[in-house]
Amino acid sequence: MSTVSQPFGLRPAYSPSGVVRPTAYTILTGYASNILQNQPVKIGTDGTVQAAAIGDRFIGTFQGVEFTDSDGRRRVSNKWTASQVGTDVVAYVTLDPTIVYEVQSNAALTVADIGKQYDLTAITGNTTTGLSTQALDVASAAANASVRLIGITAGPDNNWGDTYVIAQVQVSEHQFVADKAAI
Repeated sequence: MSTVSQPFGLRPAYSPSGVVRPTAYTILTGYASNILQNQPVKIGTDGTVQAAAIGDRFIGTFQGVEFTDSDGRRRVSNKWTASQVGTDVVAYVTLDPTIVYEVQSNAALTVADIGKQYDLTAITGNTTTGLSTQALDVASAAANASVRLIGITAGPDNNWGDTYVIAQVQVSEHQFVADKAAI
């Protein structure tokens, strides 16, 4: 797996506090951007969920949405389609700042990189499957970046120094928590 680039966004792996439980928020009807599963999201000034751009502070990742469409049918999806119109919109988002996420790196990482902070690659994804394809941007290492590397996922094909490591990270610039520039 670590020799093939197949990014999958920020996938919740586990929570040190117990169970990963998405929190219910809302998306503004007609919101003009796609939001895909495992894509970082933030709370906008209007209190609704929005896609987080590179470098934005964010609360967690988008896990799905349900809403009533214009025909009165209840829809459930792992993606929000740009400009979708609906009522009773419920967006499910990971919120706990202690959640550990898995994300594939776009270049090699070493043990010495633990504790460093990184941003993610540009917002990309597959609108057919509804899944994000963002990756950890190794070249973006900087203080006060979006996520902090805490380790790699154990596995026979996932080793430090491999080209595309499945890394474990936590949100370092959580929208509801003060910054901590380094460990």
